[in-house]
Amino acid sequence: MKYTPRLRTFYESNVVPALRAKYQYKSVMQVPRLVKICINQGIGAATQDKKLVDIAVGEIGTITGQKPVATFSRKAISNFKLRENMPIGVKVTLRADRMYEFLDRLITVALPRVRDFRGVNDKSFDGRGNYTMGVTEQIIFPEIDIDKINKITGMDITFVTTAGTDDEAYSLLKELGIPFKNAPKNQQ
Repeated sequence: MKYTPRLRTFYESNVVPALRAKYQYKSVMQVPRLVKICINQGIGAATQDKKLVDIAVGEIGTITGQKPVATFSRKAISNFKLRENMPIGVKVTLRADRMYEFLDRLITVALPRVRDFRGVNDKSFDGRGNYTMGVTEQIIFPEIDIDKINKITGMDITFVTTAGTDDEAYSLLKELGIPFKNAPKNQQ
């Protein structure tokens, strides 16, 4: 018996019919879906201490359940003490079951642990149906042991969808359970 994530089952049974009814899609294939989730963490202090990249690789790997890749600088900038091909960040791309598992943990566990949380910003759509949100602390994820971290760092989480417009992407992510502050101007 194959395991199917809870959020994927919810998408197929609840989100697809709701979006089909709202936007009058003729086919199920027209309904927007989540393609991938990209998590990116830039480490500015990595120019001083190379071990910070290794620590970030371990933390992001623990959070996502997938081994991240270090990102390297493209050119040298002397004012920032940055040389070419120096490791300065970490990234990972989640797809399929790992993507749905991460999104489920983000919505149900991590975001409610944010101090003074009133919803995520709804103005971070890119015009092509993708949404990016920033997380200021990695300690909101329960996989991270607070006693073992030496520096609080943030990360960017990008949701890539097949939606053609921001309105469709907003509806998709809202139906999946992302707690937005308020609706975009064309939704109200």
